[in-house]
Amino acid sequence: MMNDSKARYGSITRFFHWSMAILVGWQFLKFFDRINNGEHWVGETLVPWHISIGSLLLVLIVLRLGWAVKEKGNRPEHESIIGVLAKIGHGLLYAALVLMPVTGICYMVGNGYGLSAFNLEVIAKGEEVSWLINIGNLHSYIAWGLLFLVAGHIGMAFIHQFIIKDGTLKRMM
Repeated sequence: MMNDSKARYGSITRFFHWSMAILVGWQFLKFFDRINNGEHWVGETLVPWHISIGSLLLVLIVLRLGWAVKEKGNRPEHESIIGVLAKIGHGLLYAALVLMPVTGICYMVGNGYGLSAFNLEVIAKGEEVSWLINIGNLHSYIAWGLLFLVAGHIGMAFIHQFIIKDGTLKRMM
């Protein structure tokens, strides 16, 4: 089943969820780049893909948002306060997933580095643009926020699975 239903998320929604989960996890490896100035296997092998993966995530989140709007009425729902909190949490996750690549691009372009993704020049190198740098400087702060949101999201999935036992996790598998 490609489309969502009240009982379960469809294959397209699950594809977006799990592919983005893997890619966001990969992006979090950038935190390890700060250890010993990136001179270890994580910093040397995985982190150089940070900008390309971030660019891919921007495309995926735009597509995912479009899909979510299309499927809004079909999705499984939680009633009570849990449903309200889930909607707020998901809204914050979506906002952070949009803001991360946007602020990353602002940082790169604002500092005059341009933007290349998967060895393709997307935006040419240029002059520094101070207002873009200011926006780009939010990237790290939003990354920390996203890390906490993802941890909360995973934690709630386990709470639903093992404490509430309402089948929420199964709907996304």
